[in-house]
Amino acid sequence: MVNKVSSDSTQLPYAYYDLKFVCPPSPDVKRLGLNLGEILRGDRISGSDYKIVMGKDTECEHLCDVQVDQAGIERASALIRNSYVVEWILDNLPGATTYESMDKSRKYYAAGFKLGSYENDVAYINNHVTMIIRYRPDENSPGNNLIVAFEVYPKSVSTTAGQCPKKINNEKPLALDASQEKMTIPYSYSVYFKEDLDVKYSERWDLYFLNSSNSDNIHWLAIINSLVIASFLTAVVAIIMLRTLSRDIQSYNQDAHGEDDKDLPEDITGWKLVHGDVFRPPVHKGVLASLVGTGVQMFVMLLSVLAIAALGLLGPSYRGGFLSIALFLFAFAGVFSGYFSSQLYKSFKGEKWIKNALRTAMLVPGVLLGYIVVLNFFSWSQSSSSAIPFGTLLALIGMWLFILVPLVVIGGWLGFKRPAIEAPTRIKQIPRQIPPTPWYMNLKFAMFIGGLIPFAAILIELLFILKSVWQDKTGYYYMYGFLGLTFCILMVMVVEISIVTTYFQLCAEDYNWWWRSFLVGTGSAFWIFCYSIWYYFTKLNLSGFVSGLLFFSYSLIGCVVYGLCTGTVSFLAAYSFVHRIYLAVKTD
Repeated sequence: MVNKVSSDSTQLPYAYYDLKFVCPPSPDVKRLGLNLGEILRGDRISGSDYKIVMGKDTECEHLCDVQVDQAGIERASALIRNSYVVEWILDNLPGATTYESMDKSRKYYAAGFKLGSYENDVAYINNHVTMIIRYRPDENSPGNNLIVAFEVYPKSVSTTAGQCPKKINNEKPLALDASQEKMTIPYSYSVYFKEDLDVKYSERWDLYFLNSSNSDNIHWLAIINSLVIASFLTAVVAIIMLRTLSRDIQSYNQDAHGEDDKDLPEDITGWKLVHGDVFRPPVHKGVLASLVGTGVQMFVMLLSVLAIAALGLLGPSYRGGFLSIALFLFAFAGVFSGYFSSQLYKSFKGEKWIKNALRTAMLVPGVLLGYIVVLNFFSWSQSSSSAIPFGTLLALIGMWLFILVPLVVIGGWLGFKRPAIEAPTRIKQIPRQIPPTPWYMNLKFAMFIGGLIPFAAILIELLFILKSVWQDKTGYYYMYGFLGLTFCILMVMVVEISIVTTYFQLCAEDYNWWWRSFLVGTGSAFWIFCYSIWYYFTKLNLSGFVSGLLFFSYSLIGCVVYGLCTGTVSFLAAYSFVHRIYLAVKTD
């Protein structure tokens, strides 16, 4: 089966049969049905006219001759110049290019093979492929064989049209001359079967991972680094909770006799003075409730998909599985979004729960979907297979309108039906004046520091993810166990930073902690986006305006999803912390 051509130099894959300079499919060739994730990642898998019979070697077979005009020659040259690779599939294994380690002690695979080579400003197209299919006998079914490897060795050969090359290794390469108005490209192939008892069927994907296996020590060092930072924060939180707060609460409860400031002893200062304002609803309370609800939805989706991946249920053989499951989990997690949003909205004394539920379902999911639709026009303009087909686009809109929105409304109804979370202290009628705060209590500084610490903890794992997504498309990211551990440590750090910053804010007699606790949690998303900008200019070699636009746009979407998740965790941690400390004091 043939799939697509893709490149690390651009973000624009193309369906293999959309290329005018390759052999067109015969009428009997059909496209395979794809899952949602495969379509979104640009896969376009079809059958082919290559005749492969198990156990039968084919020394050379002529496939077709393609008449290419000048535009086709220029197109082929441009793709070769941008280092495009071809993706084929056999028995669910991607056709692989074989490499050897530096000491030549082992070999490993990279998915795909080069469309051609570019030397001295001349493009040479690979028009002959030698396919080596490695197999081993099936122990459970005598007489049958199992394919354990699919290697593809491309070659550029200049030969007579309609014929196979006589000596493949000695033929001159076929150069693409853009000055010609037309040229004929003959395509041929060879197939060889080799028995390989060294590779087990259950381990046949391991060769695609061997090039990254040496990175395990780096991942463990990253985990240890994150744990050290998290331990330091835990010690700070422990000091605040077990010593400072405990002493303050005991002193306050012994001396306090009323809820007015004049009833408090003169030595009572800090967070204890704002007990009558700390639960005053924030400005734009509906928007905050909607963002927190969507953040819960994102958190449930990310945690679930990471757990599924860590259990090994989303291996590379399940193409598009990660995206497909993530989208469906996001849609069905709408009930959690509606529930938490409605509960928070009700605690803010809100009454229009239907309006709040619809705002929750429309605000972030609707904006993100609209943004993706706009980006899709740019992919369409380049005829890229990454452009979402119209039918799939309608399916995404239908999933949003007919699955996500109703589930959010149902969750909103359930959340509003339950009793609201009552504030442990009575809210004063007249807001207390907030004294001037020092510069280090500024929101921007808090976001700067509060985002830098989690960013430093996840930086190494972030490097591997960016490399896998943008820089090494022929490889596979499979370190989901390490990613899950990093995610858990990240959440712990976000919780601890939220508690510390909220405590110091209340000690400065600033009771506007609602939005601040959410925004401080999103600080690391800003750092990640800044790092993505640096990564683009220093690590990538992307060409073309559309490729750059797609990189920054999808990086921004990823940062929004991440920021909503961490911001929500930060807000809920602060919410629980504030409730707990004011529940422990006597104000009446």
